[in-house]
Amino acid sequence: MESRPQNNSLDAGVQFINRELSWLAFARRVLALVESPDLPLLERIKFAGIMGMLHDEFFMKRMSGLKRQVSRGVRSRSHDGRVPADEFGECRSEILRQSRALARVLAEDLRPALATAGIPILDWSQLDTLTKESLRTHFRDSVAPVLTPLAVDKEHPFPFIRSGGLNLAVILPGGRNENDRFVRIKVPPNRSRWVAVDGGGVVPLEQVIAANLDLMFPSAPPRSVHLFRVTRGAEGEVERADHDDKSLKEPGSIVQLVSSELKARRFAGVVRLQVDASMPDAQREWLAARLGLDAEDCYPIDYFLRLRDLQDFEVPERNDLRFPPHIAATHPRLRGIPRDDPRALFEVIKHGDVLLHHPYHSFDSSVLRFIQAASVDPAVLAIKLTIYRTSSDSPIVKALVEAARRGKQVAVVVEITARFDEAPNIAWGKLLEQEGAHVAYGVESLKTHVKLALVVRQEGGGLVRYAHVGTGNYHTGTARIYEDLGVLTADPEICEEVGALFNQLTGAVPGTKFRHLLVAPGTMRRRFVELIRREADHARAGRPAAIHAKMNQLQDEEIIGELYEASRAGVPIALNVRGVCCLRPGVRGLSETIRVFGVVGRFLEHSRIYRFLNGGDPLCFIGSADWMRRNLDRRVETMLPIRDPRLEGEIVRILQIYEEDNQSAWDCGPDGEYRRRRPAPGESPRPAQQRFLDDARRVDAQTKRLEEPEPDIDSRDADLDLEERTGAASP
Repeated sequence: MESRPQNNSLDAGVQFINRELSWLAFARRVLALVESPDLPLLERIKFAGIMGMLHDEFFMKRMSGLKRQVSRGVRSRSHDGRVPADEFGECRSEILRQSRALARVLAEDLRPALATAGIPILDWSQLDTLTKESLRTHFRDSVAPVLTPLAVDKEHPFPFIRSGGLNLAVILPGGRNENDRFVRIKVPPNRSRWVAVDGGGVVPLEQVIAANLDLMFPSAPPRSVHLFRVTRGAEGEVERADHDDKSLKEPGSIVQLVSSELKARRFAGVVRLQVDASMPDAQREWLAARLGLDAEDCYPIDYFLRLRDLQDFEVPERNDLRFPPHIAATHPRLRGIPRDDPRALFEVIKHGDVLLHHPYHSFDSSVLRFIQAASVDPAVLAIKLTIYRTSSDSPIVKALVEAARRGKQVAVVVEITARFDEAPNIAWGKLLEQEGAHVAYGVESLKTHVKLALVVRQEGGGLVRYAHVGTGNYHTGTARIYEDLGVLTADPEICEEVGALFNQLTGAVPGTKFRHLLVAPGTMRRRFVELIRREADHARAGRPAAIHAKMNQLQDEEIIGELYEASRAGVPIALNVRGVCCLRPGVRGLSETIRVFGVVGRFLEHSRIYRFLNGGDPLCFIGSADWMRRNLDRRVETMLPIRDPRLEGEIVRILQIYEEDNQSAWDCGPDGEYRRRRPAPGESPRPAQQRFLDDARRVDAQTKRLEEPEPDIDSRDADLDLEERTGAASP
């Protein structure tokens, strides 16, 4: 592929937005949901917990890497022109700004609102004597026996502090002529963080422990008790290319390698120390020194440490303070399929592709049903599937186990280097192997990020393949809260290529040429570049040209450069990017025709769509890949061409609804700052996710009405029979 010269006359800082700061800009948009009075109170509390999780992961993944580079004296510049020390400093400043904003909204808005609603998060000092006595009994009977105090003195070295946990720094008075003693007590993670009190409300467990430690140290009650927490780096993903080929050819070597990496991660270097803001400076410095940290690695916190626990702040019977419950609708074409006839589902797919939009369409009645039907259908001979992330009690895996037990050929590609899901994926792989499935642990030197399932069925005198190609994981939990797309298809050419890709993944079959699927790291980058350049050629020739893309992240410099060239040619480009976006839109002479926006709402936007107007003959793809260097060069990814005009029209509508969002969409300006869209005076709000919810409910209701039998004396019994046969959820 011939490379085009890029315009390098502009400064790197003008051409590109810093990746780390762009990620934190996404966190800032989530913070806006915490601050928004328009959202239900308990949803704002949940988003505050999500902020804690986002900051934790940013330190583990990104700040730890920057810190290592700074400590090694690395001076190489990022694509926007910053050295690691500059990136670290600017990220730290932004995190501190976000932390101050969180502290303010929690103290001045959310906690008072919880108190008004009768479900306060109380401090120990706010409790009356009777309540304190009740909690003291709870501590003595249900908490104290679990605690283990660890002293630090000449005989006891400073203990290992695990990442992410809550810890109490207890200062006990020393004996005669002795210094005070430091004792660390770990707050037990197997006890509820939020302890209910009589009369309503909760108090944090750490405060219950701190207020009652005299029961553990009756002869010398603590002088002071403060809370602290450490975050350790993820120390980089397991990159198979970093290990010699010989080691990876040994049986089980990749499993052993990842297992070793997981053990090493537990002891990875500390990158952040969080302490409660009341901890004295001297004690803070002493703790930091014991953990090998500098002053800039210490973060005093005015709110709850381990903020992510607010995601688990459950209040029964207060649905009035949450979003209305969402019951995903069964796709209209999949309704009414008898559960005791697995063949019926395949007949529906054979008569035309089915586009699924989760969580608006039910994952359980579509993708899960597809795998479950295949597992028990006597005509199914083989099932193949990729696992990148899946749920802890995965019904998908259970269906695969059932299929293997019934003698079907089951092949599963398990990616065991999916960060933070390595351990469960290893366990699933071992279980499947024990049950007789063929398990491949990915591909040497590459992550397997594809979202594919293939079913092979005996029909008549031959074999027929059915496939699911998606943008999201085979995870029944996240399918309820992540926005994703998927296609169920029996297209012979597509299914043949999906089968060929599985052969590559499990058998290292070389030389496969894909005519329809875009596959990384083989043809995908080249094909995307060709498609972008073609749009530029169409624009120069006066033919219809446009690019509409939706993705999670945009970072790849070559793709960004090609988009800039297309913009100079006059191509209108709309980029719906949820998180990191390193492209700078709307810059004169560089990206004047490019718009960047992202939607943040109740569900996590996760689908990937790429559509090219192509002179009036549109080309549209969905799949697993973002426009990131890692996706295009270091992962196995697939993009599915949408060949059915009906499905392509559905995707155009999806893109249009996002474009029309005037409430939950955020536009990125040339300065890299995001500004939230607001309805104009007199204009009705058009939040995209709510429109999708409304559309799904409306279609579901229409489909149910069409299914209703003619009214007669037994109509209620007929409705019950229909519900039992279809498994349809009650409205």
